[in-house]
Amino acid sequence: MRILIVEDEPLLADGLTRSLRQSDYAVDCVADGATADHVLATQSYDLVILDLGLPQLDGYEVLRRLRHRGSRAPVLVLTARDTLEDRVKGLDLGADDFLSKPFELAELEARVRALIRRGQSGGGSLLAHGALTLDTAGRRALLEGEPLDLSARELGVLEVLMLRAGRVVNKEQLAEQLYGWDEEVGANAIEVYVHRLRRKLETAGVRIRTIRGLGYLLEKSR
Repeated sequence: MRILIVEDEPLLADGLTRSLRQSDYAVDCVADGATADHVLATQSYDLVILDLGLPQLDGYEVLRRLRHRGSRAPVLVLTARDTLEDRVKGLDLGADDFLSKPFELAELEARVRALIRRGQSGGGSLLAHGALTLDTAGRRALLEGEPLDLSARELGVLEVLMLRAGRVVNKEQLAEQLYGWDEEVGANAIEVYVHRLRRKLETAGVRIRTIRGLGYLLEKSR
């Protein structure tokens, strides 16, 4: 899952980026409102973590423009402003949750999981496809009721394919969800993850089909 952090305090931004990447999210980070507005107008994210006190454009304006474009991406607002007026204004503009500074990383990560779960699967944490079940909150997969031994990247690929089951997903879409801008993606990395997943799933009738020139399709083979 892909997250954009909009935060102008370098130490906080770096700490959040490192922490969320360790939890297997693809994370991008920008430090001002104008850049955030441009990025959000051209790219899709599963969650935006948005500071309010930003240079160039403040967080309220970034949020207003995001919702005006019709985006439904969940937005978690980080702010040192903790008045009722500030919260009401943010909620009216389309914020999904607030977290006041300073905060504990464990609480932030719990809110991140909840917002992504709500945005991607209608409030539920379980995705099912034939004999395959994925718990997006617990970050584990079951095949015919038995735990699947998957790496973090394999789990990420599987989550994207399950969320888009029945639709072709290309390599670029998978890479966008698995890696941040400054993370290097090996030329054959996605193929390797898909190949490993395919071997682990096909015995239970869950198939990842390669559509030549287009991408991958998750389907039931029986």
